[in-house]
Amino acid sequence: MTNPLPASATPPDTPWMETEAFDELDAILDDLRSRYDETPQWEFCEGFMAAVICSRRPIPADEYLSVLLGTPTEGEPPDEDSGSFASDAQRQRFITLWNQRWNEVSAALDAEVDSLEDDHCYHPEVMDIRGVVADMPPEEQAAFAREDLPAFAQVWALGFMFAVESWPDEWSTPRDKDAAKWLDGALQAILTMTEDDLGAPEVSPLSEEGTPSTSIARLNAFGEAIWAVYDLRELWKTMGPKVETIRKEAMPGRNDACPCGSGKKYKKCCGA
Repeated sequence: MTNPLPASATPPDTPWMETEAFDELDAILDDLRSRYDETPQWEFCEGFMAAVICSRRPIPADEYLSVLLGTPTEGEPPDEDSGSFASDAQRQRFITLWNQRWNEVSAALDAEVDSLEDDHCYHPEVMDIRGVVADMPPEEQAAFAREDLPAFAQVWALGFMFAVESWPDEWSTPRDKDAAKWLDGALQAILTMTEDDLGAPEVSPLSEEGTPSTSIARLNAFGEAIWAVYDLRELWKTMGPKVETIRKEAMPGRNDACPCGSGKKYKKCCGA
């Protein structure tokens, strides 16, 4: 399986994925979870995808999907400690939908936007779980009374940072001081979203008429996190992949034993 990074960006006017497509992705993930309970929710996958797209090195799909889903790499059989698709058809359908979303996110992050309200801006597919529960009838809310519900976009940010932590070499601090500061600031903005929202609920982030579930500070931090993703995409595109340092092996001294194992001095053997 090859990396789904498109050869060219998706045209700006290409329609975004419909709700039905995300529902289909959720259904596939639910089925995977029936065989492997550590299969993540789509929101986590969404954040993970954004980080992989921003990564300094293009990471092959067969490498990152096995990390995300716990599935064996292509050609390896599944075992009891890994997830597995129900069929080749299910796997191919997941990849088709994944690639569609990948192309959308890549195009959005490469687009020139100056406002989060821009139709071409990257809009993460996130859920407001606390808002959903708050809008439930009281008898249904009671079932969630003891559950630690994630804050708005918290799962997305956790998925992003999971990818960062899975490939630390690709996210190591650059030597350039300005670039290092740029990287640290952007990652801190996303790390902030991995924390809980301890502010008073003031707004509904996804619906003007929904029950307030999120603090305004959290909503502002979410906007900063989106701009941080743009910064990371630009940073690594500007710097390019890391260049491997070639270290020349130390040459033996003329009177040292020859490394070929002949028992002679280097000067009278390979160094002659």
